[in-house]
Amino acid sequence: MLVLTDVQKVLLSVKPVSAAGNPAQVDGPASWTVSGDEVVKMDVSQADGLSAYAVTTGKVGVCQVKVTCDADMGDGVKEITGVLDIEVKASEAVSLGVSAGVPEDK
Repeated sequence: MLVLTDVQKVLLSVKPVSAAGNPAQVDGPASWTVSGDEVVKMDVSQADGLSAYAVTTGKVGVCQVKVTCDADMGDGVKEITGVLDIEVKASEAVSLGVSAGVPEDK
């Protein structure tokens, strides 16, 4: 699981490989989605879609990023998928709030 603070972003990249572990091609752009988009939004950074920024929204929580590509280099479609779990935690404190209780007699 990748852990970010609520004021960070991170570049995510996919590198398709063959069954033997060699670099491989995919057909068309990758598709990025995120469950829990109230926590992280995706900003696809290349025309081929093989990288994208996961940008925190300022809220804390967990989400899952999913990227999908077409591995069939012809007319057909053979979908392959990668997933990454992300947890967003609060960043360090930058100010203090002061609150008062109910006034009472001495």
